[in-house]
Amino acid sequence: MQKRILKEQRTESILWSLKRFDYLTQAQIQVIHDLKGERNANRVLNGMSAYISSFRNGLEKVYYLNKNGREYMDHNIIRKKTANADHFITRNQLWIYLRCPKEWQNEVQIKAGEISIVCDAKTSQNGIPVFIEVDISQPMQVNKAKIQKYKKLQQVSKDPFYVVWVTKFPGRKKKLMELSAGLKGHVYTVEEII
Repeated sequence: MQKRILKEQRTESILWSLKRFDYLTQAQIQVIHDLKGERNANRVLNGMSAYISSFRNGLEKVYYLNKNGREYMDHNIIRKKTANADHFITRNQLWIYLRCPKEWQNEVQIKAGEISIVCDAKTSQNGIPVFIEVDISQPMQVNKAKIQKYKKLQQVSKDPFYVVWVTKFPGRKKKLMELSAGLKGHVYTVEEII
């Protein structure tokens, strides 16, 4: 009886994580939900096939809520296999790397005066907002324009904030750091946060 209750709680907890983060790799689910080894994670996730679907992204298996899972979690955002999954996976990996901050929010609009930016995620550090940006496939010009908006936001708002970037491309780290001169924050590569 107790074992069944614990299994149901674990299932609901994993479904809640997929609702919150859209796409999670098996390794990410293992870390978040302390599923120990790969065999145990496979067993648990295979047992949840009524609620979740998966696809291969390189060597990783990526999970998301299927129709039954969305209905069970009362979630109306439909996710399918997509090339854009890397963006979500990288953002989620940064969340894990930053020790799973509770106040983490995805896709947040920031406004100050005429300036409006939608950051990939928002958290805080010692009460100071931290805006997260993920660079996976967008042109560098898009990143440059976003950094300029953050600089204007800094001038308009006068409130302190950090901008943290994570990029898939190690060669872009230096360029993002140069463009971000004058802003407080950090630039990570994907390899640094795994």
